[in-house]
Amino acid sequence: MKKIAYATIAAFGAIALPAAAQAQGAAKPEVTIGAQVGLHDLGLETGDADLEGFDIDDSGEIYGGFVAVDFPIGETLFIGAEGNGSFGSGPIDADYGVSARFGLKTKGGSKIYARGGYQWIDIDAGELVGVPDLDDEDLGISTTVDDYLVGVGVEVPVSKIVLRANIDTVSFDTVRGTVGVGFKF
Repeated sequence: MKKIAYATIAAFGAIALPAAAQAQGAAKPEVTIGAQVGLHDLGLETGDADLEGFDIDDSGEIYGGFVAVDFPIGETLFIGAEGNGSFGSGPIDADYGVSARFGLKTKGGSKIYARGGYQWIDIDAGELVGVPDLDDEDLGISTTVDDYLVGVGVEVPVSKIVLRANIDTVSFDTVRGTVGVGFKF
């Protein structure tokens, strides 16, 4: 599965670099830096496991930021890249990743896009199973999960401020929704 994710990222890069280089000569890139909040549902299937006595909570709030750089391609299309990082609550200690973006920019400046990339999720195993005092290191397993990310989003400008919303999935196992506010440069 990771080979598919790496191949997808490489394909995005192969498409994005020439287009971005061509677009860079024609117009300035748009840079947006902002803050975001959201909910990340890890989508754990616990039906077959014997978890009697454990209170499984597989979703948590995330709070963080993002940086996006978009290059116009023609009148309405754009291609770009984005990085994100968040701290979490509940079963999520942190959530961070990178993605490529491809989308449509309306005459009013709104952007509708699809994105694909890679995301890492640091899990708090104690919070996940309802035992907050459990030390993750005592488990002897890695508590970082990583895989490809795909999603869609929309950004709406209000002067120099951008309001945005995204819905993503990590390997079609989780659902991650975020809303945010950013500043364009």
